[in-house]
Amino acid sequence: MSKKNNLKNKQASNGGLTLIKPVPSQAPVLSKDIEGYIKIDYPLFSFRHLQHTSFTDCKDLSFFPNFMKRLRNLSELGWNGIQTSQRHGFGMEKLPQEIIKPQLPNIITPEVQLFAFRAVGNNLPFIGFREGKIFHILFIETTFGDVYNHS
Repeated sequence: MSKKNNLKNKQASNGGLTLIKPVPSQAPVLSKDIEGYIKIDYPLFSFRHLQHTSFTDCKDLSFFPNFMKRLRNLSELGWNGIQTSQRHGFGMEKLPQEIIKPQLPNIITPEVQLFAFRAVGNNLPFIGFREGKIFHILFIETTFGDVYNHS
């Protein structure tokens, strides 16, 4: 079969569409990767869904270095330590979606449970959701009350 006929057959099988670039295949998941993930007992923090609300206007130069220290301390504490800590210490508290002031990203569906951690030593929180070992950070409140009203 000629190259021209082969191309026509591929186009016909793809509804007349031709791929310009081949679709990359996903790398195989190795058993050592799975074993490594299973051994992790601490939160993995993700900023993929971080919203620009509040943190872009932060005027406190020490806020983000302190926030990074807090994330490190939470990682060292692990999920078990977090679950036994006070909510205003290194623990977390459940938040209803309805109290969040900014629009929630599309990834948040009604059944997703939101949680707040304290971002630094004061009561300013960062808010997100847990997916297994991963904690997805949605909001970082650098000004009290920007993300939700505290009671």
